This record gives sequence, structure tokens and C-alpha cells, in this order.
Amino acid sequence: MPKVRTRHRCTECQATAPRWTGRCNDCGAWNSIVEDVGAATGVGAAASVGRLSNVGGDSAAPIATGIDELDRVLGGGLVPGSVTLLGGEPGIGKSTLLLQALGAVAAGGRSALLVSAEESAQQVRLRAERLGAAPPDLWLAAETDLARVLAAAGEVLPDVMVVDSIQTIADAELPSAQGSVVQVQACAHALVALAKQRGTSVVLVGHVTKDGSLAGPRALEHLVDTVLSFEGERHHALRLLRAVKHRFGATGELGLFEMGEAGLVGVPDPSGLFLGDRQHGSPGSAVVPAIEGRRPLLVEIQALVVPSSLSQPRRSAQGLDGGRLSLLLAVLARRAYTGVGNADVYASAVGGVRIVEPAADLALSLAIASSINDRALPDDLVACGEVGLAGEVRQVAHLERRLAEAARLGFRRALVPPSTPQRHGPLRLERVATIADALRAVGISPCVAPASA
Repeated sequence: MPKVRTRHRCTECQATAPRWTGRCNDCGAWNSIVEDVGAATGVGAAASVGRLSNVGGDSAAPIATGIDELDRVLGGGLVPGSVTLLGGEPGIGKSTLLLQALGAVAAGGRSALLVSAEESAQQVRLRAERLGAAPPDLWLAAETDLARVLAAAGEVLPDVMVVDSIQTIADAELPSAQGSVVQVQACAHALVALAKQRGTSVVLVGHVTKDGSLAGPRALEHLVDTVLSFEGERHHALRLLRAVKHRFGATGELGLFEMGEAGLVGVPDPSGLFLGDRQHGSPGSAVVPAIEGRRPLLVEIQALVVPSSLSQPRRSAQGLDGGRLSLLLAVLARRAYTGVGNADVYASAVGGVRIVEPAADLALSLAIASSINDRALPDDLVACGEVGLAGEVRQVAHLERRLAEAARLGFRRALVPPSTPQRHGPLRLERVATIADALRAVGISPCVAPASA
């Protein structure tokens, strides 16, 4: 008879401990040790050992979800027998995305099962009708008990199964409360075993809590094959889907969606969306060719510099790294003598996208200088480069891909680092060695150094 032993696990680093302690001995985190249920141990169990060369290399083709942006991130679709964890903040659109995907899978002749553990069957039906995702072959089980969920899967034998969400599924045989570490891990283990045994593609939904943890504890991430992150601002229609972990392909792809009345719609040309409402000839605006995953995106960066009546002027960054903004203001003040010491500075990346890569340094610096001097930058100009503490402009990765996207959208000039290789095409490269050179290239003269400098 297998013996189940009780142990404790750290929710931060997954290290195990024989008993509860206030502090993890491995990572040093406080109050992170929780009770866990260890695997059953037995004596005399036979191991399944074989030569690697004898293992078959054939694998079933991925199941396309019918949503191009989702299939792009998954590398073609859901692999049979795989387990995918979709995480994101509540209300971001996870249930909408998966309901649309299940509707497309069922409409394509595959068997699909939705386990709705948070919403009633009537609520799911109303949403499916609104989204136009209610084909006859889409099965629904509004259950929270693990045994009933497994029984529903055994009855339907689905090709794709979605559990929304894993925190609300509970095993009645365990004494722990619903949503606890023990319950989440035990239910996830059972669903992983189901996927591997029957070849069902299982998708688990996990909410991101206030402290940024996925599905409560992060213990689920190492149990599944793929971890998807669904992000976006609630006040913007844009949604970003990226793979944090993917055993069947690369994690560099990015999927973009726009939330509308009829659900989520893929955005095949995100640069056109970000620049669609751009006001030409407006001071404080610059365009940067950014990279999200492997996709180049042209994003407008805006800056506004206004006199401040506060002893400590405001520094606000929306969609940008606040630390980089403070650094660039210091570099502008010291290397280009463009001081903003007594002014409030507001900077944002338009469209709800978040840009934290240093490649946006040059464009953000130009936008700030443009606002200070009330002088608009050329409409056909993009800027890309990292700015160092000495005011130098440094090289960034994937510059060729960035410039190709800028040329596709009709831009004709690009301010780039001096080490950029020669390029033939419609885009004219202007190499700038320092931030002061970049300001002169757009017709903004750096201020004269103060006498005390």
C-alpha cells in the first residue's frame, strides 16, 4: 500500500522541507513555507527503462485553435497530450480568448470541453452567443469537484479541454481549502496525468494575484508544458499574449489582440494600430521601432515638460521604465545642458503597450527635448539607440529588423548608433555618436553650458 507522506514546500523556490519553518533555508524568503502533499512512495516498484534510440520520434500534429495570433505564440496550435497554463489578471480576457478558441476547435470537427468552475452554464451560454462561439459540438461542464471533472472528461473524451480556473477546482478527499497550495497542486497533477494518458490538450486558467504570483503559488509553472501570459491595460483595447515557457517551440513570439464588442480580434499589423491616431507636427512626440518578442513594433513615445510649482517636480512614466526616465533626464541635463530641474515631466508609450528596453532611450530623449523647445520632430523620422551615462548612443539588438519595419510604414529617416552597418533601401540612416549630435540632427541646438558647469 503506497504511503502518502506530508511535507512542506517553499512557494518561491520550490525547495522542500520536512517541517514548517518561518524562513526558507534555500532562498531566504519569509513565510513562504506551506504544507504540501508528497508523492506516494512504495517499495519494490519496477522502473520503466529503455534505450533513447528506441523511443519513437513521431508526434501528432498540433491542433490549430483557429485564432492566428494564438497559434503564432503556440507554434502552430495545441500539442496533443500537452498542458498549457494561461495566466493573467482577472478581467483581462482569458475566458473570452479560450471560449473563442474552443468554439473554433469544435466548429472544425474536433471534440472540445469547457469546464466552467467560476461561471454558471447560463453565463457561459450568454457569452458564447455574444461571441458567436456556440457550435453544437462544444461541451460544457459547470463543475468544481475534481472527481466530476475527470468523469466529464471520460464521458466526452475531448481533443481539447479548458479548465477555468484551476484555483476553483478542489479534490474532496483532501482536507485543504479550495485554492490552497495542496489543492492546486493535487488537481493540476490529476489533470496532467489525464492529458498524458489520453492525449488530450488541456488548458488551465490561472489568475495573477496582487503580488504577481500565477494561480496563487508559482508551483504550477513547473508542472505544465507551456505557460502563457495574457497582459494589457484595462483602459486600452490592446492585449498582448506571450509564452513564458514552451517545451514545444520558441518563446519569442508575441500575439496581439484588440478587445471589441464581439470579443478579441487579432491584430496582424500592430504598428499601424499604434500610429493610427498620431498627430503630425506635434512637439514632444517621437517614434521608436521597438521589438516585442520577435515582432518589430513602431510605437509613438510622447513627452510633456511643464513648469512645476512643487519643491520636488513630478516624474511620471506610463508604459515606460521610470528609472530609465530619471536616468535620461540626468544625462540630458549634464551632457546636452537641457535641464528640467524645475519642471514636471510626463512620458508615455501610446496605445497601452509597455516598452522597457533601452532601445527607446534615444527616442524618449528626443521627445523630451522636443517638448522643452516646443519644436516638433520630422514626421518621417524614427530614432533607435541606447543612451549611456556619458551621453553616447549605443548599438541595440535586431536593428535591421526594426529599420525594415520603419521603411515598410513609409518612414524615410532614422537616427541610429554610429556602429550601424551600411544599409541599402529607402530609409536614410543618420549616425549620431552622442545625444547632443542627435539633437543637432533634428534642428535642436543643445543649450550653452552654465558657468558653474
